[in-house]
Amino acid sequence: MSAATPATESTPTSTFSYQGSFERNDCGYCRPDPESEPLVSSFYLRSHSLTPRHYQCLVNRGWRRSGDLLYKPHMKLTCCKHYTTRLNGNTFKPSRNQRNALHKWTRYVLGEEYIRESAKKYPKSKEERKKQHNVFDLAESVHAAEYSVNARRIPPEPAHRFEVTLEPASFSEEKFDLFENYQRNVHHEKPHEITRRGFTRFLCNTPLPTETTDSGKKLGTYHQCYYLDGRLIAMGVLDLLPNVVSSVYFMYHSDFGKWNLGKVSACREACLATEGGYKYYYMGYYIPSCQKMRYKGEYGPSELLDPDSNDWLPLTEELKKQLIGDPTWGGRFQPDSRCTGEQDRDPGFCIESGMPGLMSPSELDAFNIGGVRIRASGRSSTAENLVGFEREGGLVRNLIKETVSAVGPEVASGMVMVFGH
Repeated sequence: MSAATPATESTPTSTFSYQGSFERNDCGYCRPDPESEPLVSSFYLRSHSLTPRHYQCLVNRGWRRSGDLLYKPHMKLTCCKHYTTRLNGNTFKPSRNQRNALHKWTRYVLGEEYIRESAKKYPKSKEERKKQHNVFDLAESVHAAEYSVNARRIPPEPAHRFEVTLEPASFSEEKFDLFENYQRNVHHEKPHEITRRGFTRFLCNTPLPTETTDSGKKLGTYHQCYYLDGRLIAMGVLDLLPNVVSSVYFMYHSDFGKWNLGKVSACREACLATEGGYKYYYMGYYIPSCQKMRYKGEYGPSELLDPDSNDWLPLTEELKKQLIGDPTWGGRFQPDSRCTGEQDRDPGFCIESGMPGLMSPSELDAFNIGGVRIRASGRSSTAENLVGFEREGGLVRNLIKETVSAVGPEVASGMVMVFGH
């Protein structure tokens, strides 16, 4: 299939509703100059269905999702800058702090008595001791605390029974209780702000189908649940894509706040990228202007997505220092005067305002925009049959053109735009 040719009816599709580009005056990440107003600007689509491959294409163009809402920040028109980063699970080298977090958690779970008695009953060979001293094995360290790994060395019994499961995203009261505790104690939200509906919409609802490939690879949205002695103590929400483990959210119970479970989970998720055959691990947006979001730059070696070209660049120490000192990347993404307050924008604004990461004019010219599939009032057709599409610069044509430009040619070739859903 040509990148410029829309898919046929038999091709797996992603269906979107246009939400548009708009700004809002509250930013949950950065706090700019007190003299200026925080302003977040993004382009949004509502996803009714989304293939894992299409979402992988989108995250590689700077998109993320919240429930079924897809968004791409306008890097020139938002107060804080959201940079997409990734690391290769095969080359990931945990720092000393990250390794220590794994080791401390393992010692807590197993207990000193188990470690001591197990060492006596099941001594390591000279080669094993040498390897343990000289080489850090991520997979071995990640799984070292799991009950299934240590069951062959029972007796003695570990101090705690630690188990991790990977299950499709679904609501349960146990998961909601964990979420409520985390939001209240870690993010300091008020109890009335934490609802079952919000939890379900944010971390259970997903446009991605759950499936298993012929090779056994899991695709879709999953909950990675951490159980200690049968109690759910932490949970990661993951989107598993053909070549990507994408972290959506991680939460833990405040009783276990001192164990650095965020570092434990990041190492485990990076390990999953290798063990599951996904290769890459995406931690979400790296936001240099926000202290609490800079930690993602501590996992590496990593790559950063250039918001202009959509090329991957090494996230070197020099680049991190540059971005922390100037999140606008040398003025390339300087806040623009076109941001004037909380408001919606007319279709086509992203192209008009030079939003980074869009298709180039030549790519758009080569793409058959009129052939984009649409669905309206239960009927299927193509964009060229929409009333008003023929008018250059008209609202309908701008809406389709802007969406195509933002999602890129591969997704645009396989998508269906839904009107009046």
